Amino acid sequence: MTSPSSSESSASFEGATSFEGAFDTAVVGRWAAPGRVNLIGEHTDYNDGFVLPLAIDRDTTITVGVRDDRLLRVASSFEAGVHEISLDDLDTTQMSGWSAYVFGIAWALQQKLGAQGTDAQGSDSQELTTAAGLDIWVDSDVPVGAGLSSSAAIECAVAVALTDLWHLDVTRPFLASVGQLAENDAVGAPTGIMDQSASLLGRADSAVFLDCRSLDAEVIDLGFSAASLELLVIDTRVEHAHATGGYVDRRVSCERGAREMGVSSLRDLDVDDLPRAAEVLDDETFRRVRHILTENRRVLDTVRTLREKGPGAIGALLDASHASMRDDFEISVPELDLAVATAQATGAVGARMTGGGFGGSAIALVPTTARDAVTAAVLAAFAAAGYREPTVFAVHAADGARRV
Repeated sequence: MTSPSSSESSASFEGATSFEGAFDTAVVGRWAAPGRVNLIGEHTDYNDGFVLPLAIDRDTTITVGVRDDRLLRVASSFEAGVHEISLDDLDTTQMSGWSAYVFGIAWALQQKLGAQGTDAQGSDSQELTTAAGLDIWVDSDVPVGAGLSSSAAIECAVAVALTDLWHLDVTRPFLASVGQLAENDAVGAPTGIMDQSASLLGRADSAVFLDCRSLDAEVIDLGFSAASLELLVIDTRVEHAHATGGYVDRRVSCERGAREMGVSSLRDLDVDDLPRAAEVLDDETFRRVRHILTENRRVLDTVRTLREKGPGAIGALLDASHASMRDDFEISVPELDLAVATAQATGAVGARMTGGGFGGSAIALVPTTARDAVTAAVLAAFAAAGYREPTVFAVHAADGARRV
């Protein structure tokens, strides 16, 4: 999320710390959606590939009141000001800053359901033309900029709330596509559908194995607790912005690679196609493609290994994923590399950066008995390198978006 520089109308207030301090409507309900950690499968989602994320026990919670007009107003615990827009005037050119994640969901629902008639999900889209306005207060303990998808947590909390309050008969996979459209067109970040799918479909103690082409999803038992393993998040506190820079460049490279290889998506290729790709593509594009093809294989291998051997056997796959992102996709940064290397040297089963890259977090799968030692070693390594002190904490796989 970014600080707002919004062009939608905004009513200023100072010092509000709650829904009641910002709005004068009555609370009708609260909804929450989790952030996510991607166990493995990075940048494969927008290439129609495979991913294995898990929803985590860090939530964005929204408190909602119903209005007697068509205004959608939003405020938060992390930014002064009330941002508002009419449901009759939703326009992505009038959305900016963090409030675009909220307004974008309402806009994307309109786009997906259509202005008239009945959509493919069986929901009467007339509901959207008569829907009441809402006051929405946003609070979150999902770290911003850490690669844990604080943005999707907002989107999915809002999506399930609007679904309930506007009586929409839609599925969770449909809402994931709504969130992706909002992020792509309202926010301007060319992300795939993984983050929203994890936040909506997550289950406790499990990961979501998602085919991003078919959108088929399967819940996979992780077995971390039974194996006395914990997943540590190492937030480097190096902030990144998906809407600009390297993320966009990597997506363009993948599209170029698919086009020059004569396929509609890199999903249509496998590691057996790499020798031909080396002949057809320039070196940089080849390395981008190699990451995607090998990462897809690593996701499939991780799912198989979890089923056949358990979580203690997936370490080498996590390590290889990081090396591929560092060397072939070139989305790591020195802080992430140091976090991963230090965790690996201090007893982690495996470690890798997670998220879009260029900052954010690394994850380390560690024996519970080694958690404190890994944490201490990472903090000491960052201090010795003169880096900003990271935040290190354990996360646990949790249920997806829900009414509280």
